[in-house]
Amino acid sequence: MPTLVHEFDWPDRVVIGTVGRPGSRTFYLQARAGTRTSSIALEKQQSAVLAEMIDRMLDELMAKDDTLSIPSEAPAGLADDEPLEQPVEEDFRTGSMRLGWDPRTAQLVIEAYPVGEDPPDAADAGGLDGAGDDDAEPREMLLVRIPVGTARAFAQRARQVVDAGRPTCPDCGLPMDEDGHECPPDDDA
Repeated sequence: MPTLVHEFDWPDRVVIGTVGRPGSRTFYLQARAGTRTSSIALEKQQSAVLAEMIDRMLDELMAKDDTLSIPSEAPAGLADDEPLEQPVEEDFRTGSMRLGWDPRTAQLVIEAYPVGEDPPDAADAGGLDGAGDDDAEPREMLLVRIPVGTARAFAQRARQVVDAGRPTCPDCGLPMDEDGHECPPDDDA
């Protein structure tokens, strides 16, 4: 069965956002091109790691290729503080993700796969072109290609969304709920 690919080349919008109150939020990576929108659920930690990896990849590209024009910070005009497109209809819950670079278009490539499905092996003859063993192909995936400025703005917003959750306890560093918080017992005692 062919893979259902939610593909966005040069999307109008790509953001991390949440639905729900701090402590019970659901995180989404959402991409939109025209009237077509795709929303995939992911964990808070996946959102944080994706932002970190995007910045790391862009920093490495800046350091090794001075012909690329990569901003060191998110361009102000690309900041997106708007809520997610409504209604949020989850295409799938993300299990694994891959981040890549397309030198032909100078775009960052984000791939996301549903829980329980592995991405095609890069060393596999099939890769993303559909050739190879049909059983190894995922049933569904999100594929987003974004320019470097948009990637910086995406990472900045993702960090802000992750940090906008529950306040952390100054003593133990764990999140505090609205109705109170008890620090875990000290193992050294």
